[in-house]
Amino acid sequence: MHIIPVLDIKDGLVVRALMGNRETYQPIETPLSSTANVLDVANGLRTLYPFPAFYVADLDRIERRREGAALGQLRPLLLTANIWLDAGFSEQDQLDTVLATDGIFPVLGSESQADASVLETFHANPRLILSLDFRGDEFVGPLSILESAETWPSRVIVMTLGRVGASSGPDFDRLAEIKRRAGNRTVIAAGGIRNLHDLERLETMGISAALAATSLHNGALTPEAISTLMKNESVKPR
Repeated sequence: MHIIPVLDIKDGLVVRALMGNRETYQPIETPLSSTANVLDVANGLRTLYPFPAFYVADLDRIERRREGAALGQLRPLLLTANIWLDAGFSEQDQLDTVLATDGIFPVLGSESQADASVLETFHANPRLILSLDFRGDEFVGPLSILESAETWPSRVIVMTLGRVGASSGPDFDRLAEIKRRAGNRTVIAAGGIRNLHDLERLETMGISAALAATSLHNGALTPEAISTLMKNESVKPR
């Protein structure tokens, strides 16, 4: 089981995400860092474990409010980790640009898509990651993306926005359904991770990885628990 720490960035700072209500997000307060500066928080997370990848949500670009600067801020992190970047990608030239940078794995969020055309063009690229976004019971994005599993790339995130930061547990039923349809693709859980027990249950379901934030910052996932899950992994999330 891979654990991928999440950095949600808004107005240039890491914020605490809660249930997808992005307008209310405030700069994070965490015992792992004295500031909400992106690199400070990333380095604080790496005191728990030398994570080989981070998931970064550039909320300014996802919300189309203004040009985000997440990638520029995170370039020093690329020296030691890969970055899974969701920056509201919705056009082919945006993906062409980001794929030109080694170590960046573009996340194509379903909520940012007008149709399935970008996914259909890039789905075979080994660095592309698809995020299937759900708000409550509703899929957010074109239904053709959800319905056409044959166009999903090799990695698929199941993002349950209403559970993000809520410590309410993963959406096990939805994850099981997506896993069934995904075949041999890697399925990644996002939203609601509370503790080691949740991750162990996901692992028994065949879920290969999980995005985590709150459970890392509040100490529910200790360095020992993280190491237990990741120490025997020979294939890193590259």
